[in-house]
Amino acid sequence: MTNYIKYILTFSLVGIALALILLRYWDYVVNPWTRDGQVRAKVVQIASRISAPIVNLPIKDNQFVKKGDLLFELDPRTFKAELDQAQAQLEATSDTVKALEKQVDVSKANVKSELAMIEEAKTSISQLAATIVKNKAELIRQKNLILAKATSQKSVESARADYDVSIQQELSAQAALVQAQASLGESEANLAKAQAQLGAIGEDNAQVKEALAALRTAELNYEFTKVYAPVDGYVTNINIRLGTQSVANQPILALVDSNSYWIDGYFQENYIRDIKKGNKAVITLMTYSDIPLEGIVDSLGWGISQSDGSTGFELLPSISATFEWIRLAQRVPVRIQLKNLPKEIALRVGTTCSVLVMTQGQHRDDISAPILLQ
Repeated sequence: MTNYIKYILTFSLVGIALALILLRYWDYVVNPWTRDGQVRAKVVQIASRISAPIVNLPIKDNQFVKKGDLLFELDPRTFKAELDQAQAQLEATSDTVKALEKQVDVSKANVKSELAMIEEAKTSISQLAATIVKNKAELIRQKNLILAKATSQKSVESARADYDVSIQQELSAQAALVQAQASLGESEANLAKAQAQLGAIGEDNAQVKEALAALRTAELNYEFTKVYAPVDGYVTNINIRLGTQSVANQPILALVDSNSYWIDGYFQENYIRDIKKGNKAVITLMTYSDIPLEGIVDSLGWGISQSDGSTGFELLPSISATFEWIRLAQRVPVRIQLKNLPKEIALRVGTTCSVLVMTQGQHRDDISAPILLQ
């Protein structure tokens, strides 16, 4: 009886093992898988905005940095001098604009004064015209009285003198009016010239805006002497050192974004028909072949590069020779996002992995057993 029970237990364990093996084999056969997978991540190419030699390099190769950490610093002396020069130029421009504003105010005052003089001359001419009429009437009256011997010759001469004086005063007033009008024209021309030189008032002034823009540019260039990490990640393959000349907008440093890892599985085109967004995936890294990782299909590529038909020598199409009885399946990238990444897993861009997409067996959530597809 005891041997019978042992046989039953042994056959049961063997049956369970065979069932597990068959189930795993079923996963391999029914669900698409590939050994052509790679770890990918966004790589930020770090470049300076200005050209200058590196004077401070606090980072080391393959070091982890946080967003905002200093990566390197360029020689700031030239840019500090340009900043001081721009600040001085802004102050000089402000003084020039203030002087032009005062000149405009003086020109406006001159125009106002000339207008007042014109009004005064016109008023004087009107008053003198009335005085001339009055003096002329008095002169005529005195002449009539002298004929009647009712006045003296002295009174007649006095009336004549008053009349002549009023005539001269009118002529002088008219000359003053002409002079005031000429001066007004000159003052208005000076005002227009001063306003043209000044332009807009305050910070809308073109000269001030230009000086402010130059100052802001100098401030930015001075700030650009320090280059900071834009994301959390790993600096890798550092080939620069103190004294290296950084050229503006030319990458000199690579920063792997530690929050952007994903898996690209390159599946043969005859395997991707059943792959859908949201399918569960199991990833086995070659580095950690005993630790399967859980993922989910994010998207499928919509195109791959064509080698045949591309422009070759003498602008003729380049066609690769193929065997007619062999049809090579193209590989299409499938993007997979990782889920619940274990702490002991250190992902590295470009490393190899195997990918299994659960298109038929998605009801099974157990992925604890390693998938040895390497």
